[in-house]
Amino acid sequence: MLTISQRGQQMPASPIRKLVPYAEAAKKRGTKVYHLNIGQPDIETPKMVLDAVRNSDFKVLEYSHSAGNESYRRKLVGYYKSVGINVNHHQIIITTGGSEAILFAFMACMDAGDEVIIPEPFYANYNGFAVAAGVNVVPITSHIENGFALPSIEEFEKKVTSKTKAIVICNPNNPTGYLYTAEEMEALKQLITKHNLYLFSDEAYREFCYEGKQISAMHLTDVDDNVVMMDTISKRYSACGGRIGALVTKNQALLDAVMKFAQARLSPPSFAQIAGEAAIDLPANYFDTTKAEYQSRRDLIVKRLNAIEGVFCPNPGGAFYAIAKLPIDDSDKFCQWLLESFDYKGATVMLAPATGFYGTAGLGKQEVRLAYVLKLDDINAAMDCLEAALKVYPNKI
Repeated sequence: MLTISQRGQQMPASPIRKLVPYAEAAKKRGTKVYHLNIGQPDIETPKMVLDAVRNSDFKVLEYSHSAGNESYRRKLVGYYKSVGINVNHHQIIITTGGSEAILFAFMACMDAGDEVIIPEPFYANYNGFAVAAGVNVVPITSHIENGFALPSIEEFEKKVTSKTKAIVICNPNNPTGYLYTAEEMEALKQLITKHNLYLFSDEAYREFCYEGKQISAMHLTDVDDNVVMMDTISKRYSACGGRIGALVTKNQALLDAVMKFAQARLSPPSFAQIAGEAAIDLPANYFDTTKAEYQSRRDLIVKRLNAIEGVFCPNPGGAFYAIAKLPIDDSDKFCQWLLESFDYKGATVMLAPATGFYGTAGLGKQEVRLAYVLKLDDINAAMDCLEAALKVYPNKI
């Protein structure tokens, strides 16, 4: 009998998508499902972005340069300059989604058995990328009681070993929505300098900051060789299906190594590069309306959650996610129960159990992640469902 590789067996299931069969079954029964489980924006992709693809005119759909179209990379230089990041187009490699940028960084910077420290809860696919690259995730726990602030540098120091090669942050954070402060970023700078580590900074949600300002890892001074930024158009322009991201660093040796991986996969998607290039020409105020809409959704969902007996949800400073602590025994069981056994006025809500966002076994059992990517009326209806569900859930604490 054919066998599955150990790496294949170790690849974790997505906590965001693993309950999809139960949601599909609920819909077949006629139950409306409010999807708060996945960060798929409902904001329309800008028309001028889609029109750029529709109106593209070429006779052969060719490979692009392995680093991505030069015209796109040059325009990204202007975009990054507008947010205080000074790079040239040679320091940008276009990737197939932000996911590939993360995977390339892992593979180019670490050998099998090396370790990467990541504050938990963290984006669940970091685990998958680590498995694919053969490296080990070392979680360091942040806590809901203080809004998931960065753990102390003293706690980081306890995790550093001879195998530690990098630290990963997501800023603003998925899944917590936490926005790292300038002081926290400076502390990380001192840490990576002391131990000569890479700082991988996932900045997919840069535009979605509601209190305070996003401090990019690329804003840090005197650590050019240590910093690697991963980026994507997915959330910024509501273009998740485009699968276009970027790896950005000033470390030339690292760029040379990453380019070998980029060449091995030939080129990033051509049509989506056209879309990404067009998106940079959107009006400067494009994000104002989008951010205001998400902020109103955040304010509503946090207010509704904290009004439910036994529920606590810190106020996220960015992205479009929140983690809430519920009076339940097991978030995996609860989220499945919502889809299998519950409905309120013909509807239910789909959440992501937080257990899948922790690297430490046993954590997150009372927590769920919610993506506030629905309109206000739907968020209200979803919260009505959740409030009703918690009143009748058989294993409530």
